[in-house]
Parts: sequence; C-alpha cells; structure tokens
Amino acid sequence: MRIDKFIWAIRLYKTRSIAGKECASEKVKLNGEFAKGSKIVKVGDEVSIKINPIWRSYKVLGIPKSRVAAKLLPELIIETTSDIDLEMLQHIQEMNRKNRFEGLRGRPTKKDRRNLDGFKF
Repeated sequence: MRIDKFIWAIRLYKTRSIAGKECASEKVKLNGEFAKGSKIVKVGDEVSIKINPIWRSYKVLGIPKSRVAAKLLPELIIETTSDIDLEMLQHIQEMNRKNRFEGLRGRPTKKDRRNLDGFKF
C-alpha cells in the first residue's frame, strides 16, 4: 500500500490529500528516509511523522484494505516514540493552549509591533 494512503487509512491524518501534502513536504519518513507519497509500506516497516518539535514513530504490524475504525488500530500499528519525546510534545501543546487562552497567538501583528516599538528606548 502507498504510504500516503496508509497514513490516512490508520487515521494519522484526517484526509488523504493532507497525507499526500505532508509526504511532499518531507514530514513523513519510512525506515528513516523521507518518503514520497508513492513509497510502498510493508509489514515490519517503521513510519515516522513530524509533529513539531518531535518525530512520532510507529511500527507497522499489518496493512489495512481501506480506512479502519479507531478500535482496530492496535492490530495494525504500535507507537515506538520514546516517553521523553511524548512528554515534551504534551508540555509544548499545553503551553500553546495556555498562550492562546491568554490571547498570545504567535507573531505580533503590525499594529502590535508598532505599539511595542514605542516602549523601546
């Protein structure tokens, strides 16, 4: 099965077009190498997905015929990402949630930057 179809079928991405775009932008690895959408996935391969700031890794146990229910995922993949990486990802996601709640949304707008420039000496 193609890797873009596989990562969509096991619910790592919401749509197949998003999965294909992620493959094209080098956010998907197959056995440690960047994979184009047409790479073939086999049982025993390792698939890695870039979720900033870490790579989440999965070991392939089976190939589905089409998109599967969430309950069937343990039969098809096992996550092999280290606990330290998962804790770091959780911490950063929590920090981003708090920042959004407080009104901090990444880069300042042009107006915000001008206001900040007024405070500089």
